[in-house]
Amino acid sequence: MTDPTRDGDRPPVSAPSTSGPSTGTYSVGHKPTSPWPALWALVIGFFMILVDTTIVSVANPAIKAALDPNTNNLDNVVWVTSAYLLAYAVPLLITGRLGDRFGPKNIYLIGLAVFTLASLWCGLSTTLEGLIVARAVQGLGAAFMTPQTMAVITRTFPPERRGAAMGLWGATAGVATLVGPLVGGLLVDGFGWEWIFFVNIPVGIVAFVLAWRLVPKLATHPHRFDIVGVVLSAVALFLIVFGLQEGEKYDWGVIWGPISVWGLIIVGLVVLGLFILQQAKTRSEPLVPLELFRDRNFSGANVAIAAVGFTVTSMSLPMMFFLQTARGLTPTQAALLMIPMAVLSGVLAPGAGKLLDRIDPRLILIPGLLCVAGALVWYSALINMETEIWMFLLPSALMGIGNAGMWGPLATTATRKLPPRQAGAGAGIYNTTRTIGSVIGSASIAAFMQSRLEANLPGLADAPAGITTGGTLPPQVADGFATGMAQSILLPACVMVIALIASLFLGRYDKTDAAAPVAARPE
Repeated sequence: MTDPTRDGDRPPVSAPSTSGPSTGTYSVGHKPTSPWPALWALVIGFFMILVDTTIVSVANPAIKAALDPNTNNLDNVVWVTSAYLLAYAVPLLITGRLGDRFGPKNIYLIGLAVFTLASLWCGLSTTLEGLIVARAVQGLGAAFMTPQTMAVITRTFPPERRGAAMGLWGATAGVATLVGPLVGGLLVDGFGWEWIFFVNIPVGIVAFVLAWRLVPKLATHPHRFDIVGVVLSAVALFLIVFGLQEGEKYDWGVIWGPISVWGLIIVGLVVLGLFILQQAKTRSEPLVPLELFRDRNFSGANVAIAAVGFTVTSMSLPMMFFLQTARGLTPTQAALLMIPMAVLSGVLAPGAGKLLDRIDPRLILIPGLLCVAGALVWYSALINMETEIWMFLLPSALMGIGNAGMWGPLATTATRKLPPRQAGAGAGIYNTTRTIGSVIGSASIAAFMQSRLEANLPGLADAPAGITTGGTLPPQVADGFATGMAQSILLPACVMVIALIASLFLGRYDKTDAAAPVAARPE
């Protein structure tokens, strides 16, 4: 006889009741169960994959020195980040649907296993090319995991209590992107760059066990999978990102034969247009249900999160190269300057999440975005060879305040009206737009940094290899290098304007418009 308490034999799980306790509940059989333990279990894995989005930024100088010491081109090592983000972004649209079809718990656990094993592969890599391939596999595992966290929140918390849950989700996203460089600095200095990946192994094992035990099996919904849409979106993203990232390397000219950098980007944009047209004409079940974008809150939040993804991924790279390469700080010393950012974001974000259930999200979101943009401009003004190092703590604190008011409001606004059947698809779209922003941000900042270095240090490409691989720069090039990094960090500051404009068009949440919960079916 089977044990009815075992996970695989659980009775059907029903959707949350809007009249339940204030924390939100779902029912296992006839017993109300709080969704919070499941959310905390998912948050551990979600935190880990987001840390890996930014943890490499502080290790890039060390990775370049170890695996690519013979060039002055920064594009090669940035592919360690871009390969992860690209492999992360492309499958998100379909992995959200996989969660709807086969259960978010099952897909999450598969992704967590792939991510953890790929982390071991990353740490054991001995060539830059091998590390890039391993990072791509790691990104694939992350793509399976991320949409499931938002889908579980959407399907187990009642709409009027979802703000607190999304506040935790948003706090996790914000803190992870900021803690990544700090943890990376400590590991690189103490043990070597390989340990930024090895540390994922015990965390991944703990996260797997907790998710296996605590995350419920939710209802599944039959879906058809749009393979043509997957191929078109993958080709479009790859061509655009490859063109952006490799443009400076090829002087925005010919790559091989008749193929130019701009040709790749234009073809990528054309394929992206074909993808959108194909989605609009798909009668059965498109990869991207365009009707979701009829809700202006969902549309606006997606535009804003793409700009936020661009910003948080791109802002740390020029900072870390400046602090370590121009000012001679160790990875740990550079990362310690992020402490005010991480602490303030982690402390303030949960409180901001609770407020989201009672006030207009824009009252938190717009000041948060302004703080982030202001902090980036402040950083740019400080990036020079004369600034006292302690002064970088000040914009770091402002950045932390801004992050606390940025992630939760956007996630809550985007998902509050999603019907349960479309929870996975909506979460997949939202996370895809965020990650696409991150991919383009990673590629763009690499190209922009290289162009600013060439402008401020003429002849850099012909200089002896190794001046950008770590250590203190020679005085004759340090000022030009610092100026290039200061100019580079203004790029993500400008992109934040897009997030601000999109946020102005978001509407106030009306509880009467919340999607009615739908009873779940057993898997």
